[in-house]
Amino acid sequence: MPQGRPLPVFSRRLFMLALASIVPPAFASEPATQPFPSPADELVQLQRDRHDRMTVPVLIGKSGPYDFLIDTGSERTVLSRQVAQGLGLPVTGNGVVVGVAGSHQVELVDVEEISLGKRTYYTLTAPLLEAEHIGAQGIVGLDSLQDQRVLIDFGANRIAIGDAASLGGTKGFEIVVKAKRRSGQLIMTNAIIDGVHTDVVLDTGSDSSIGNLALRKAMARRNRTEQTTLFSVTGQALNADIVMASTIEIEGLQIHNTPLAFADSPAFHRLDLVKRPAILLGMAQMRMFRRVAIDFATRRVLFDLPPGTAMPDSHRSIRF
Repeated sequence: MPQGRPLPVFSRRLFMLALASIVPPAFASEPATQPFPSPADELVQLQRDRHDRMTVPVLIGKSGPYDFLIDTGSERTVLSRQVAQGLGLPVTGNGVVVGVAGSHQVELVDVEEISLGKRTYYTLTAPLLEAEHIGAQGIVGLDSLQDQRVLIDFGANRIAIGDAASLGGTKGFEIVVKAKRRSGQLIMTNAIIDGVHTDVVLDTGSDSSIGNLALRKAMARRNRTEQTTLFSVTGQALNADIVMASTIEIEGLQIHNTPLAFADSPAFHRLDLVKRPAILLGMAQMRMFRRVAIDFATRRVLFDLPPGTAMPDSHRSIRF
């Protein structure tokens, strides 16, 4: 890889969460009642990996399928070293993965063709990480998701990727949130966590949620703290605080009793989310909904609520 040209990639996982950013080596619930889209809408049956996260079958050229995570928190598509070696992909460069727990030099490979459902992407440069640290055989990142909608149906255990119209538009979604785009990510800026206004990034590649230090400081006097360990995709570890958030509120929807991990993750620096309170919202919290749609083309995030969440004051409440 040419010197001076950074190649960023984010990927996080829980046990707990991790961020990865490639830089040049010179620097160091009931089923949904809404009808799900037809096969023409490119349905991909979800599977569960050993950490109960969702994976999808991916073809690399004519080989596969391989189990990849769909990670809306990852800027780049990632391959496990084991898959790359099995395919005989030559190393084309080197980089440094900056994880939540530290930095680690990695090799890069060029992927000529990768297919997810009926969609095919060409000429991707992917870092190599160990499958045991990823928790899957690879990661489908934002470089393969831009200008599309990612629709996750937890009730039907399915995922669809396509344009918003073919995936039903806003039909059946009670909450539609307009988001801002930053470094390819969609950021919701109107959430409130225990009375603190907070930016939220939906991260489908993470099991749980991580907050930045600004949010931790704002919550410091209100919540009891416990300790945990974050494990990075690099295999490194970092101590972190665990705090129980009483209420996360997004557009009137309330999620109660949610554990959040707190650490000074490079993800927040990359997204310029250091000074304002912010969290990366993981799959454990998203599973509280029947469906979640992340629409990169229109910069919207849509939520389909489970039955029985309507409140008399028009607020809706889900307990974790």
